[in-house]
Amino acid sequence: MKVAVLRFPGTNCEFDTQYAFETLGHTAVLVWHEDSRLPDDTDLVVVPGGFSYGDYLRSGSIARFSPIMKAVTAYAKSGGRVLGICNGFQILAEAGLLPGALKRNNNLHFISKFQHISVVNHENAFLNQCEKGEILNIPIAHADGNYYIDDEGLKRLEANGQILLRYCDSRGNPIALNGSVDSIAGICNTEKNVFGLMPHPERAIEMILGSSDGVRMLKGFDV
Repeated sequence: MKVAVLRFPGTNCEFDTQYAFETLGHTAVLVWHEDSRLPDDTDLVVVPGGFSYGDYLRSGSIARFSPIMKAVTAYAKSGGRVLGICNGFQILAEAGLLPGALKRNNNLHFISKFQHISVVNHENAFLNQCEKGEILNIPIAHADGNYYIDDEGLKRLEANGQILLRYCDSRGNPIALNGSVDSIAGICNTEKNVFGLMPHPERAIEMILGSSDGVRMLKGFDV
């Protein structure tokens, strides 16, 4: 599988993401934000975490206008698979490729720790190697991870199976980690080819890092 990993000024997880997919046996190519096209034969685009453009204005709002995002939007609309992690999730929301918005954490603090998340829906190309209701232990690191969507939008997410992950305790009970509506930690679009989550699966692929639960998450794209 050929993975295109985007790189913006301020991105800081591109090498972790590249390493994760290469460790899983894939080819991972870094793509600069000023490029106007994706590499030929791209099977997956990953928009990694970091602080694109210093998170000025709103997280992801400036990166959304980078030249490469036109290619990513066209790729997604043609059915190509796109994964946004943390700041990448914010960028995809700003670009209109995912519904809702990411706001400042309700406690106004940056949160960085391992966090339990529960798998809500695994019938998709991202989480098909996980079980529904499974509890994963994945690092989080964000200040603007408070997912917001209005009541009607939330009903659509639920009806379409677009809620993928929720923040929870070790027993799977949803928790109010950062103020996210319905404890949402990750979603997808209606077509289930664009995915976004705040946790960092690329930081949980080896037990020496504290967890390898990210392996099965990223391996879902193999199928």
